[in-house]
Amino acid sequence: MIPLLQAAILLVFPVLVIIGALRDLTSFTIPNWISLALIAAFVPAALLLGLSPGAMGLHLLVGVAALVAGMAMFALRWIGGGDAKLFATAALWLGAPAALTYVMMTGLAGGALALALISLRSPILRPYVLTGPGWFSRLADPDEAVPYGVAIAAGALLAFPSSALLQAWPGF
Repeated sequence: MIPLLQAAILLVFPVLVIIGALRDLTSFTIPNWISLALIAAFVPAALLLGLSPGAMGLHLLVGVAALVAGMAMFALRWIGGGDAKLFATAALWLGAPAALTYVMMTGLAGGALALALISLRSPILRPYVLTGPGWFSRLADPDEAVPYGVAIAAGALLAFPSSALLQAWPGF
């Protein structure tokens, strides 16, 4: 029963970051409940997977550092507030072993996202995009923001296999 419970609690992370990415992509917002749910689920996940108090503290430190970085990026208007919160709560789950991978993969995914949006917003593709669903045509609007939650989710999912939480799961 415990391995099944461990697997279930580990699914919380990818499911919530994917929901955050989809919400950001379609509405340019990431609801607070996603970040709050990630915070609330972290402690039970860490306890079920047998992380030591020191390891949990290191995860918390990484999350706080990511929150400070996210707040700085928000203050510079590089990302939105929901993006900053998702960035920090994903870092909480990923911890130190995966932090560098997370930051690098998020940056690469952000670059790919920027190229995709530049293409969608180009005079060549924009007329075709505008005939699609409202959320998709909104992505083609040059005055719109960048749904950076998509890049954050991609970076988080790519870094998750190297996280201490996933490494602690006997089924991995």
